[in-house]
Amino acid sequence: MNRTSVVNVQTFINEQPFGGFQWLVFFMCFVIVLLDGFDTAAIGFIAPSLLTEWGLSKPDLAPVLSAALFGLACGALGSGPLSDRLGRRSLLLTSVFVFGIACLASAFSSSIGQLTVLRFITGVGLGAAMPNAVTMMGEFCPDRRRATVINLMFCGFPLGAAFGGFLAAWMIPHFGWRSVLMLGGVTPLLLGVVLLMKMPESVRFMVASNQPVERIRATLARISQQALNAGSFVMTETAPQTGSKGLGVVLSRSYIVGSVMLWVTYFMGLVIFYASINWMPILLKDAGLTPKSATLISALFPLGGVGAVLAGVLMDRFNANRVIAVCYALTAVSVYFIGQAAGNVGALVAIVFLSGVLMNTAQSSMPALAAAFYPTEGRGTGVAWMLGVGRFGGIAGSFLVAELTRRHFTFSGVFATIAIAGLVACVALLIKQMARPQVSEAAPGKLESLGH
Repeated sequence: MNRTSVVNVQTFINEQPFGGFQWLVFFMCFVIVLLDGFDTAAIGFIAPSLLTEWGLSKPDLAPVLSAALFGLACGALGSGPLSDRLGRRSLLLTSVFVFGIACLASAFSSSIGQLTVLRFITGVGLGAAMPNAVTMMGEFCPDRRRATVINLMFCGFPLGAAFGGFLAAWMIPHFGWRSVLMLGGVTPLLLGVVLLMKMPESVRFMVASNQPVERIRATLARISQQALNAGSFVMTETAPQTGSKGLGVVLSRSYIVGSVMLWVTYFMGLVIFYASINWMPILLKDAGLTPKSATLISALFPLGGVGAVLAGVLMDRFNANRVIAVCYALTAVSVYFIGQAAGNVGALVAIVFLSGVLMNTAQSSMPALAAAFYPTEGRGTGVAWMLGVGRFGGIAGSFLVAELTRRHFTFSGVFATIAIAGLVACVALLIKQMARPQVSEAAPGKLESLGH
């Protein structure tokens, strides 16, 4: 290869082994997702302490449980189009510092109102960080391993949530509920310093936005020294081209049906996830378990996310839409059975863990599905808007259970209602599969802009 050669960046990434530099990017993105899981779940685990310390009723908790979710939605919806214009790196750095500072500040709240506002700001930072981490990782992956690697990264979310539960069960009796939020604030600030020093810009973004060839060459050389010989860089896209950027791609005729079905699926998945994670400790306690048992059994639900790695491997080999649709259908069945196991602790442990495996496998696989669905000019927006619109499902899930308990639904009735969301998600993915965008036959794999 000599300095006059033109290198296709995705072909170059596909031909190299997944090396140390990509593992470094993976590690940084994994920790961002882990912290998102920890922070998102923490509020559910400190909720019983808030009820006691501030003398609140259960309905009073709905705003503070949902504040971060509103923030997550706003952060995701706003950051996607920005990342397609300004780049993945700057958005990631800003968002990690925002959620770290806000989470740390929320540990010093003196009222439910203050905590609600700070949870919203924390959510904005988290909402911007998550989709950008997915997009960044996807753009450094070889095609044949993309779903597996992104799903492995997304295991950080349920692991962070479960870790948050086990830590909270230990920390709250010893140090009080504020210590959980302090830990959730200091850690991202330390991570932000590491990102500042080590996180690169996405090479696909740099090529798509015509950045100087020296910058692209320097980043690709960290994957393989062969890149130092390249004269210029191009990129091909197998996804249909729309000639638009950001939201223009996501809402274009080629993509609109698939986009809406991704939103519906993610929305329904988060109805199940947040209805379960925010309310299960309280519902199990009301069903007769001790507070500690209720917290520990609830923490098994997000722990089930490790099944996503297997789903990633299946997605890279088979039809990804169908693989995830089956997971959602099985989730619906297992969530229904949580409601049937109320009096039996052994059965509860098994079914909560199984439903967690299925639910988190399906949900954690969605960002990889979205990243593969969109071209580079719309990938940041496409992934972010799916996550952002979906977050309203989390809000709906929290309020749904509040309303069901107000109407005196039984334990089994609550979980039977939540299970319906899994069936809706399954159907939406099958519709997306039938309406997939067609690559224009005139220009398959059209060349994208060159680095200059």
